[in-house]
Amino acid sequence: MAILEKIRSRSLFLILVIGLALFAFVISGVFTNDTGAGKSVVGEVNGESIAREDFALKVENASRRFGAGASTVQVVNQVWNQEVRSLILAQQFEELGISIEKDQILEVIKANPAFANDPNFLNEAGVFDEQKFVDFIYQLKTNNPGAYMQWQAQEDALISAAEESSYFNLIKAGVGSTLKEGELNYHIENDKVSIKYVEIPYTAIADTAVTVSESEIEAYVKAHENEFTQEASRSIRYVFFSEKASEEDITSIKEELTALKESREVYNEAAGAKETLPGFGEVEDVAAFVNEYSDVNFDSTYVVKNSIAAAVADDIFGLEEGAVYGPYEDQGYYKLTRMMDKKDNGSVKASHILISYDGAQAQAKEPRTKEEAKAKAEELLAEVKRNPEDFARLALENSEDPGSATRGGTYDNITPGQMVAPFNDFIFDNAIGAVGVVETDFGFHVIKVDDKYDAVQLATIARKIEASEKTLSDVFTETTKFEMAAGEGDFSEVAKASEYLVRPVNNLNAMDENIPGVGSQRSLVQWTFNPDTEVGDVRRFDTPDGYVVAQLTAKRKAGLARAKDAAPRVTPILKRQKKAAMIMEENAGKNMTELADVYGATVRTASDLTMKTPTIPGAGREPFVVGTALGMSEGDVSDMIEGQSGVYIIEVTAKSIAPSLDNYATYANTQKTLNRNRVFSAAYNALKDAAEIEDERADIY
Repeated sequence: MAILEKIRSRSLFLILVIGLALFAFVISGVFTNDTGAGKSVVGEVNGESIAREDFALKVENASRRFGAGASTVQVVNQVWNQEVRSLILAQQFEELGISIEKDQILEVIKANPAFANDPNFLNEAGVFDEQKFVDFIYQLKTNNPGAYMQWQAQEDALISAAEESSYFNLIKAGVGSTLKEGELNYHIENDKVSIKYVEIPYTAIADTAVTVSESEIEAYVKAHENEFTQEASRSIRYVFFSEKASEEDITSIKEELTALKESREVYNEAAGAKETLPGFGEVEDVAAFVNEYSDVNFDSTYVVKNSIAAAVADDIFGLEEGAVYGPYEDQGYYKLTRMMDKKDNGSVKASHILISYDGAQAQAKEPRTKEEAKAKAEELLAEVKRNPEDFARLALENSEDPGSATRGGTYDNITPGQMVAPFNDFIFDNAIGAVGVVETDFGFHVIKVDDKYDAVQLATIARKIEASEKTLSDVFTETTKFEMAAGEGDFSEVAKASEYLVRPVNNLNAMDENIPGVGSQRSLVQWTFNPDTEVGDVRRFDTPDGYVVAQLTAKRKAGLARAKDAAPRVTPILKRQKKAAMIMEENAGKNMTELADVYGATVRTASDLTMKTPTIPGAGREPFVVGTALGMSEGDVSDMIEGQSGVYIIEVTAKSIAPSLDNYATYANTQKTLNRNRVFSAAYNALKDAAEIEDERADIY
């Protein structure tokens, strides 16, 4: 609900509070620059600016292409990624001297099938004619400036694509695979080992028996910097106040609907006397009655049973004419339904094949006269009569009604008047199984009546289940009180005292927009990144379904993660390492059987393990353990090995080294193909990682 609508429903005191808050907000905006309004660039790539105006235009164009299904932030992110990529690659092209000159553009055009195969540009021999193309572009430039501008944009795109292709082809030319690499891949795939092993899982030692210090986490993070580099992020916690209907609201709606079922006595001010109004079951002008009391206007359409909510379909379909059912809940409404009329076979399932012709309202697939269309329809009718089961296939292959051809030409639940008159008359006047040809303004229809159902006409008063003005006001008051108390005291304690659910959200990035449990809330994310917002600050935000009162709980700078932020990832790793060391130290010198006895483990076997799929059945993926086994000889027993899920002792029971090949070219070529396929992403990602990128989007969008 809009903010102004909410304010109108509040008390004078609350209106004054909001007015002062809005005034303070406006005044604070005069002295702070947190909107990005003064920025002329969206960002920079290696010192080259991305102009805000140009970027905004591209976002606008992309938004039109994506439609309502994409949010502004999603579109902005898409355009940003495209712009960054274009700039990074363009800078590389310039540095390396890769360019497509004007005299090379025609070669690019000729290599593009869309132009090379266009009949407008082919000579009598069916070959692309450069002069025809040049003349075409000249005519655009002279006579159609708008189209010429579109061509220039397309030309730029073709040139960029050609430059990009040249660049990546140069890289791919230097990427290959040696026969030695092919030999290695051959053995990785085909060398096999079978083992007998015992695994002591790390869960054999309680987590409480192992401690990890902050300094140990910090040391691990520094030793693995590439894994723990992070973007700037924020964490919050929030309480959601829903503007849903209260039990009192629901009861009130049900009581109001119940009162409409029977006649009732009201005072008529104009007449100065009481009068009796008929109830829903007796009123004569049903449509007017429904439109007066319902949130959904009267609909005279006949409906079939399966279109009614399953929970009440039997009861409603069984009503006598004039009888009323309800109130009942359905799809967010409470409803009263009156039976208006019943029709046997009032709804039809039918299939058709439309054959159109030149001049008809439907588009024919090929030029065709009216007589030719009729003849084809008669041919298809004969085929349907011979083979009724082929109707769906014939519709898919022949029908010129795109709305039904892909589903066998079928329309279901057709009610009287829904189709054009000749079509309507045929399906309602003929029995199930009947086939025939009828003519309409769209062409000739080969029709088959598939099924018929009973249908009813219903009048329904539907009242949306929504919060009353009193409930909205109460929620607003409750939210305001909590916001004020949480801003002055301990957020969690204040929430706990009122039994509110506090929900944490960690690691929000600057361009995030969705808050789990709330949905799109871009303004909240922007607030957390505002330089003036401090850890501990509290603020209320409107949502479509209520309010969020949020508190900023943490700020994280871009760069290497702090120990406490990395702890959830690092602590399990360090605990695993410490548990492995404990198991090895406490059991030094024990053999496989003795180790199994100490921990109540079982000595198990695993066969035909390879390095390509180093998974031990019953234990999981263990590349180091399998690799160790492949490096041992048959009959050898290992020392204790630190694996992913536990500590192992293994004995090699069988080992099969794949026989040498005369030539490993097949494996080398496979690897070369894999290497070259990675060029496009790997090369660009390397350039992007090395680039200096300044991103100002979050201040603008």
